[in-house]
Amino acid sequence: MQLRNTPVDEIEFLGHQVYVKRDDLLDVAFTGNKARKFYHFLQQDLSQIDILVGHGSAQANSLYSLAVLAKLKQCQLHYYVDHLPQYLVDNPQGNYRAALEYGAQIIVVDSALAVIEHIEQQVLPELMQQGQRAVFIPEGGRCQYAEMGLKILADEIITWAKSKSYADIRVVLPAGTGTTALFLQKHLPFEVQACACVGGDDYLTQQFFALCVDESLHPTIMTADKKYHFGKLYLPFYHIWAKLKQSTNIEFDLLYDPLAWLCLQREFMRANENSTAGLESRDNRPILYIHQGGLQGNETMLPRYLRKLSFVK
Repeated sequence: MQLRNTPVDEIEFLGHQVYVKRDDLLDVAFTGNKARKFYHFLQQDLSQIDILVGHGSAQANSLYSLAVLAKLKQCQLHYYVDHLPQYLVDNPQGNYRAALEYGAQIIVVDSALAVIEHIEQQVLPELMQQGQRAVFIPEGGRCQYAEMGLKILADEIITWAKSKSYADIRVVLPAGTGTTALFLQKHLPFEVQACACVGGDDYLTQQFFALCVDESLHPTIMTADKKYHFGKLYLPFYHIWAKLKQSTNIEFDLLYDPLAWLCLQREFMRANENSTAGLESRDNRPILYIHQGGLQGNETMLPRYLRKLSFVK
């Protein structure tokens, strides 16, 4: 099972050189940031644990990875969601289908409490009373345990930069809970730039503070040109995804990556305009983009986009 030391590819985008850290090439079950976030648990002896408890979306990449982790460690996965579309129940696909195949129990929370409150106030105490030994892994692996695997990624980036004789670089990635970006910034001497894909810039800032109160260790937030609602289909997302796949032969995910590449596209277009006008670019540091995998989700996202495109005249 490959869980570290991924290659770095060099691509060109709008006339600009970008390096891509190919964490999508890690083990298929733990591709990208899930391999890094769950590295601690993969290395631990969980033989005394009966149940892994997680929560999030029924199509989250973490659902599938947690299901595989539970199978490997010979324990159960109880995964809590706030809703489960009937269409998905009737037509299992993507991460939901894969998790079910690995034996995951996906449970809809029927409570006035938020999912995480339901888990902390009812599920975990009940399991303890029943004598069941459980480990709770917050949504998307947002916890201090994620730091171990992400420090390894940071060390790989530092080693790569030294091999290229780069004294300084920019590390760019899209962010959900911000866990990967936060722990990379903590262990890197380079600036980490993340765009908020879930909940906006304020939400991402809150997530950073939840993991680390020292604001000096927080990544820089790349502000998008407009508000995008997580999970909603946007044709510019699909178009830049398709353009990158065609021009680089690298498949990115359709949920997170497009927004980060749109931010870079805006930056590169401005730089090209400045170059045409004889103005110097403000930032010439090499860019290392972190490809965090998540391609399992394209199984459901791509058909949604193709259906949307069929209605566009």
